Amino acid sequence: MSSPGESIHVIEMAPQVYRQRFSVTTDYPVWFSRDVFSVCNPILARTMSEGVPDRPHRVCVLIDAGVAAAWPLLGGMIQCYANHHSTRMRLACPPGIVAGGEDCKNDPALVMRLQRRLIDLGIDRHSFVIAIGGGAFLDLVGYVAATTHRGIRLIRMPTTVLAQDDSAIGVKNGVNAFGMKNLLGTFAPPHAVISDFSFLRTLSVRDRIAGMAEAVKVALIRDPDFFDWMESNAQRLRAFDDAAVEHLIRRCAELHMQHIASCGDPFETGSARPLDYGHWAAHKLEALSQHDVRHGEAVAIGMSLDARYAALIGLLPAADVERLVALMDALGFELWHPALESRSDNGGLALMAGLQEFREHLGGRLTVTMLTGIGSSRDVHEIDHQRMQQAVDWLKLRGAGA
Repeated sequence: MSSPGESIHVIEMAPQVYRQRFSVTTDYPVWFSRDVFSVCNPILARTMSEGVPDRPHRVCVLIDAGVAAAWPLLGGMIQCYANHHSTRMRLACPPGIVAGGEDCKNDPALVMRLQRRLIDLGIDRHSFVIAIGGGAFLDLVGYVAATTHRGIRLIRMPTTVLAQDDSAIGVKNGVNAFGMKNLLGTFAPPHAVISDFSFLRTLSVRDRIAGMAEAVKVALIRDPDFFDWMESNAQRLRAFDDAAVEHLIRRCAELHMQHIASCGDPFETGSARPLDYGHWAAHKLEALSQHDVRHGEAVAIGMSLDARYAALIGLLPAADVERLVALMDALGFELWHPALESRSDNGGLALMAGLQEFREHLGGRLTVTMLTGIGSSRDVHEIDHQRMQQAVDWLKLRGAGA
């Protein structure tokens, strides 16, 4: 205690900050093959040991119910494969079957049941989850794996065109919540992606076609030569010619991988997302149609809608719009659905609410990619509602005349 009259000296500390900085390199293989569960195919067994100790790893296999129904012997094939490669993998339980499709992403109880199942099986960070199914199923299981023990190694095995050429390639996982698509999710790179072209044989014609929309999208944004190739091979693609479809899938996947690696924003911290071209309307249309419209079908409509809008505001030559919709027609897409005309409480297009949802999902200011040509684009930050209504009217008129 100081004496009366004694001055007190206060020492002011300068502000201090310690800045943490480190880099994490992400590296995972994306395989394309056939008959992955043939005991003679070494890809899966080799993948189990890539970058991790070469010893038997506990594995939980989850199969999309639609895939299991189309491939009734699949569970037995997986068990035989695991037995043959027992020095690298051991099944923690027989392969589990889980309902797939978009509905699986709308069930919070399912997420918790799967997390509980992994815990009960003793699946930890040194184990593997193998997810076999379509894009929505992979989103669900990826989210479960990423949020259990803060991250279990995931091997994705996409079984649809859409999943093999697009959704399984990247680092996103997610489920729907509060009426919004992919609101809850993670950015978690997989341990590996293994695409088995054999699974495509049992797809419906509708699902075969729907998956090609993402290839058209990435060509429009990134590769005009690929777009030219699809125009020249549209009939082979629609007929599901093996060689043509496999080339489409590999090239589309390659372009997505290049974008993720080179765009500087793999975890989408910015407001721009070029490879979501056409998706603001697509996501909203899926919800408005109560998922009567598949994702790829909605993307086809969303791209056509935005292309017509870009032409109306002078960004895109009308001839390029015609090339786009002609390719969609040739591939077998329907470019109209009555849900596009749904109205909100104020009488406006319900579809337009998709813009705000798109902005909120990305954060920042509204940023929508618009074409300026085949293979070129620019971002816009405002959408003229009247012009977009005109674009919807144009799509309806085309649909009526088809």
